[in-house]
Amino acid sequence: MDIFGALWKDHPERMAAAWDAAVAPGDTVLVPGDISWARDLEEAHGDLLWLGARPGVKFLLRGNHDGWWTSVAKVRRALPEGCHALQNDAFDVAGLVLVGARGWTAPDDPLALPGDAAIFARELERLRLSIADADRRFGRGSPRVAMLHYPPWIEGRAPTEVVSVLKEGGVHTCVYGHLHGVDHALGVQGERDGIRFHLVAADAIGFAPRPLPV
Repeated sequence: MDIFGALWKDHPERMAAAWDAAVAPGDTVLVPGDISWARDLEEAHGDLLWLGARPGVKFLLRGNHDGWWTSVAKVRRALPEGCHALQNDAFDVAGLVLVGARGWTAPDDPLALPGDAAIFARELERLRLSIADADRRFGRGSPRVAMLHYPPWIEGRAPTEVVSVLKEGGVHTCVYGHLHGVDHALGVQGERDGIRFHLVAADAIGFAPRPLPV
């Protein structure tokens, strides 16, 4: 990541130090994608071990650069102890219910490409499957947190269809990544339409875990 500027220099060491200082073994850590540049699970092994060595119970989501993430079954077999993959399902996490999906560039985004609409629709269905799994196994009695990779809402634009699905799914808190550098300003943050949005890309939060108010 050093090619993206001095801000990223030695970021794995800085992240590890900040993480190890802030997170207790029983804490939950959400990791919303772009975990490794690796091309396959074998190449990703070292990065996954890095995650496994950090304290806390980790929930991982696929980002657009996670080319090593193939079938979720293979990913789950490769993850170290204490790491869990979120895909098409939901988790009960210390009284909260975690749902989510990667997301994608919305079809009406000015930068959208011809193939983006189909991927966006597939990711929207993955989010619906996650929420349906939460409904089936945990009901609607517990607060719900959604983890996405792509921002569900860009400043100055109408919310994407993802936001409607989150609202219908009873989600009150949403974390996402994907945006870096000057693009941090594009992501909606704070409370909008009854949901609290948090941009947690590594460079947006100083390469240190951020406590999530829920």
